Amino acid sequence: MAQKVQKTQAARNTTTLNRTHLISLAIYLLFLLTSTFLFTRNLLPFILLNLPALAIEVWFERIGRPTYTPPSPSTSTSTSGGRDLRKAGEPLDAKGLTEWMWDIVYWSWGNTVLVAIAGNWAWWLYAVVPLYSAWLGWSTYAGVRQGFSGVSAGAGGAGTGDGGGVGGQSKRQAKMERKGGQRVQYR
Repeated sequence: MAQKVQKTQAARNTTTLNRTHLISLAIYLLFLLTSTFLFTRNLLPFILLNLPALAIEVWFERIGRPTYTPPSPSTSTSTSGGRDLRKAGEPLDAKGLTEWMWDIVYWSWGNTVLVAIAGNWAWWLYAVVPLYSAWLGWSTYAGVRQGFSGVSAGAGGAGTGDGGGVGGQSKRQAKMERKGGQRVQYR
């Protein structure tokens, strides 16, 4: 059963890697042909801004390509050609860092096609990624800071509080005091 899962993973990785390399080749050829014959495009930004995507493709090839044992002469008549799966490769559809690296590859492809069609000004779209990252970092920092202000209010600090009650009380405590229930003494 485990061998079937590994063979499925190996087939999926092989298909994904072959498709990725063909798409990259087509996009890069489109850019080079349009920059050579139709329009004037800068090659330096093309090279510099596609290096991360190319490095990621090489990395995916290295970790994702399945490896097989060399064919043995005695089993050349079997259906697998005498090759047994040695390693299926890492899953290329994993969450986290792998997913982020696919985003970089896709963004590079999109920008390259846009530059080939629209012009050199489209290289500036690469600035969207660091700007979005900065905005995401700032919003995370602001949310954590706001969360810690509620913690300091509970410790006697002058935070904003969380319930909108009177004098740092929660709504429940204020309602109980209005009804004449338990009175909470604060020291």
